[in-house]
Amino acid sequence: MSKASPKSPPTYLVKCLAFTGSSLIAAAGIFALAQTKHAPPMTSRTAAMLLRPLAMLLPGANDYWHTEGPNILDRQNQPVHIAGVNWSGFETKEAVPGGLDVQDYQSILETIKKNGFNTIRIPLSNEMVETPTVPKHIRFTNDAGPINTELRNLTSIEILDRIIDYAGQIGLKIILDNHRSEAGSSAEENGLWYTPLYPESAWIDDWTSLAHRYQNNSTVIGVDLRNEPHNADRGGACWDCGGAHDWHLAAERAGNAILVVNPRLLIFVEGVDNYLGDTSWWGGNLEGVRHSPIHLSIPGRLVYSVHEYGPTEYSQAWFNESTSPATLTSMWRHRWAYISEAGIAPVWIGEFGTPNTDADVYSSIPGSEGQWFYSLTEFLHTHPGLGWAYWGINGEDRYGLLDANYMIQANNKKFQALSNIHYNTAEYVRSLNIASGPVTTRRNPVVPRTSPQPAIDLTPTFATGSSNQLQAPEVSLKTNATAGHRGTRSADPTVKSAIAADIRQAVRTADLSLEGDVRTLQR
Repeated sequence: MSKASPKSPPTYLVKCLAFTGSSLIAAAGIFALAQTKHAPPMTSRTAAMLLRPLAMLLPGANDYWHTEGPNILDRQNQPVHIAGVNWSGFETKEAVPGGLDVQDYQSILETIKKNGFNTIRIPLSNEMVETPTVPKHIRFTNDAGPINTELRNLTSIEILDRIIDYAGQIGLKIILDNHRSEAGSSAEENGLWYTPLYPESAWIDDWTSLAHRYQNNSTVIGVDLRNEPHNADRGGACWDCGGAHDWHLAAERAGNAILVVNPRLLIFVEGVDNYLGDTSWWGGNLEGVRHSPIHLSIPGRLVYSVHEYGPTEYSQAWFNESTSPATLTSMWRHRWAYISEAGIAPVWIGEFGTPNTDADVYSSIPGSEGQWFYSLTEFLHTHPGLGWAYWGINGEDRYGLLDANYMIQANNKKFQALSNIHYNTAEYVRSLNIASGPVTTRRNPVVPRTSPQPAIDLTPTFATGSSNQLQAPEVSLKTNATAGHRGTRSADPTVKSAIAADIRQAVRTADLSLEGDVRTLQR
């Protein structure tokens, strides 16, 4: 290499891939390294050190998520909205997910994906983890031909491996859920995270075993430590009560043990059912976080979780003739949403569901199932930071999203209600209907992060007399001067085009339309 001129330092051009929403942008990382008498010569080791951060941009290298304040972020520090479903069955005595007696497991995963969900919560039992058996409730042919052929003679834990593998191939994430100790239905009867057959030590050991099993597989994005702790006032799990029944201390012990094995996992911690006399759903009360939050050994890993249901599940006292969207919203904010609103940590509704009549999806009758479900989906729609997982995909479940053949939607109106909260894009776009100004891409689910990071101005407004048609925004890009360079460089046209494409896609996802098309300007 010849000696460099001070005005023209040698450069090392590194081509890498940066992923953004719906776009795949080819970007170039350029390192300008002046060779002076004070600078060490460029060696392969120095180059490797410089290139190591870029390796994290490669697909699959580090697809884990983390948290910051109330947000879950991806590896590019972009907000992630969990729009998920539960797929139950592993936790039962059958020890296999529902639907594998009628459909191929890959077909079910593809159905989940094509309906817009990005995450699956998979319930397990300690019994299944410790003593896996070869499930009997699985078929290998249906009317269309062979199904589940690669699952033949596999144990339940090996079937879980195949499901996780294919989910990762098609872009789905997995959250593992310790649903109960012994195999069975619903939450553990005693309300605790342990039983005589499966003490706390076994519960933690099983979690660390799973963390080892999927240690380098970022499809498994997190773990839900225990399903629905409850019986706080009857000898079950309580929050901040001390002793062997204190759930929040047990969650810290298990969470920290898991993070020793895999420090990149998200740790989901559910609430209890009663705190200082305020009774909620099992796992649905997080009021104790105000005084006794969870402390994990690694920051950026904690997500609080609750379950929320309507009067079909149980006729709680707050479902009555005086119930309104306002009373429900006030209750949710008091019990759990305050955690997100105050910026303490992310909150995820790990279960909620409703039956499959239209009246169960929407009703104006006070205290009804439809009023509750509509109020909750509207609440989620206006609180973009709250992720969720619907219970469940299973066609045999009374809340199931699919029919008994796991092929078609059981109720189209319910799917439509869920599609409106998949990414909360509509509410976010409406929030941008303000005077022109820079919009930070870190908090913007519509506009992708680029390299170099541009300043982005968006001024979307709704077409005259319309509540769902946007006037096409103008996207103005200008990159700030980068270190070591004088002046300002214009944003690459490819980047501008990709951002415009992402805005169009986001508008379509939100069931909005554009009047005209997105225009890109260069300043």
